[in-house]
Amino acid sequence: KRVTYDSDATSSACRELAYFFTTGIVVSAFGLPVVLARVDVIKWGACGLVLAGNAVIFLTIQGFFLVFGRGDDFSWEQW
Repeated sequence: KRVTYDSDATSSACRELAYFFTTGIVVSAFGLPVVLARVDVIKWGACGLVLAGNAVIFLTIQGFFLVFGRGDDFSWEQW
């Protein structure tokens, strides 16, 4: 993300670290059930249920930030 041509002054190390950890959590939340299903630790039905639940949870969190994250004095984007 830091390798861009426009010099964004609002970019900070804390925000970049948060993006990194968030990406790791989301990728592992979707990747780990698939890996466990492929090695027959869990069944594919359980894998599908976990993936559907993850999609609902992450879309709900994203929707919250899209709806309530703008237009206030306190903004989540200050970080």
